[in-house]
Amino acid sequence: MKQSLNLRLGQQLTMTPQLQQAIKLLQMSTLELQQEIQQALESNIMLEINDDESSQPDTNPSPEKKTENSDFVTSEGSQSNIPDELPVDSTWDDIYEGSLTPDTNNFETSEFEIQRSKASTLFDHLLWQLELTPFSERDHAIAMAIIDAVDEEGYLTSPPEDIYDGLQNQFSDLDLDEVIAVLHRIQQFDPAGVAAIDLSDCLKIQLQQLPEATPYRIEALIIVTHHLHLLASHEQTKLIRKLQVTEKQLDDIVTLIRTLDPKPGTQIQETNSEYIIPDVYVSKQNQQWHVNLNSEIAPNLRINPFYSTLIKRADSSKDNVCMKDHLQEAKWFIKNLHNRNDTLLRVARCIVERQISFLNHGSIAMKPMVLRDIAEELNLHESTISRVTTHKFMHTPNGIIEFKYFFSSHVSTKEGGECSSTAIRSFIKELVDNENQTRPLSDSKIADFLHEKGINVARRTIAKYREAMQISSSSQRKRIL
Repeated sequence: MKQSLNLRLGQQLTMTPQLQQAIKLLQMSTLELQQEIQQALESNIMLEINDDESSQPDTNPSPEKKTENSDFVTSEGSQSNIPDELPVDSTWDDIYEGSLTPDTNNFETSEFEIQRSKASTLFDHLLWQLELTPFSERDHAIAMAIIDAVDEEGYLTSPPEDIYDGLQNQFSDLDLDEVIAVLHRIQQFDPAGVAAIDLSDCLKIQLQQLPEATPYRIEALIIVTHHLHLLASHEQTKLIRKLQVTEKQLDDIVTLIRTLDPKPGTQIQETNSEYIIPDVYVSKQNQQWHVNLNSEIAPNLRINPFYSTLIKRADSSKDNVCMKDHLQEAKWFIKNLHNRNDTLLRVARCIVERQISFLNHGSIAMKPMVLRDIAEELNLHESTISRVTTHKFMHTPNGIIEFKYFFSSHVSTKEGGECSSTAIRSFIKELVDNENQTRPLSDSKIADFLHEKGINVARRTIAKYREAMQISSSSQRKRIL
């Protein structure tokens, strides 16, 4: 192939470092922004936190302070003005071991350590009980294999036969009855019902641990052992015939079964709490809704006045050029941070103005809104609105809500208006919460109720919203017993 040189003219859109940094800061969450600011403070000598209150000198010292200062400038031989405290080479902590004073900083530190402590797990809880139980070395190894097979809900992930097969290499003369015997011992551990094979076994273990004098304990054992499928399908007539009890007695038996825990492992399993820091606060003052930025999410930054005065204009040395670069980067960072906060506040105020009904009446009064509506009103691009509303949270009287929650599609009404999908979900949840459990509302019936309110929504749309909210179908919500 012959090589040649060609001259081409064209236009290409390039993003400056300032623009890249502005976009990066705009889409950051609160935690990411705090980490970015901390990294900038550590890497740029020109940036510092503006803390005027702590750095302000005392312009009006008291007379005692003046006298104390004058004592230090007297000669060593003068005995007329001896200070109350002379400077020494050692401190109090060098001689005595001081105790930790209960100040606010220590309290916050200890509270933080408690909050970030390791969460206890079901495995640790079972292992702790295992070490307190007298087991032989052989049974201890079998118990460890069983505990390893218990999931977070407290059920065995492998049947006893598989556990027995896995231990064959370790113990050649092992018998399946030994594994089952150790399993029954583990099933007596706390919480009740742990290490169960299935739901029937879990409920049966919990019932067996109840006192024998518990009313309807025997009948409940019969149901969970042999007729659990009838209870799940609400076959009231068949259960009455199988147990030979009255309808009132069957209700008492089912009430006893409902006191049992189908997922015993969740009582012990703990998760680390995740705390959300809101970006803006929304409050009502004098019948007006006000939006304010959360000043605690980002410190107030400024240019370090000492280092900035060291820069010389005509000096082209390496150190001076480095300080100039740091100064320019610090100015860009502070400017982009202010632009981020200003854009965030503008978007938040625009959302609040459009969703005043939600703030006054809840999600059932949510109005339909898309990103384009906010972008057109603020003369911004949709991508900018998308970045601003991602992982940003608003503190409202209705709770801490993500910005994205306020954006939803719409459904037309009979009067030609629009209703948001969030409001429709709230209608569905309200109808399901207030329905008769013996005759739950079907998707068609819910659609008819919404049609009466003037909202044109199809049955399949109701089913889609219901499944998204993890609400069971009408047949599964039916409660006869």
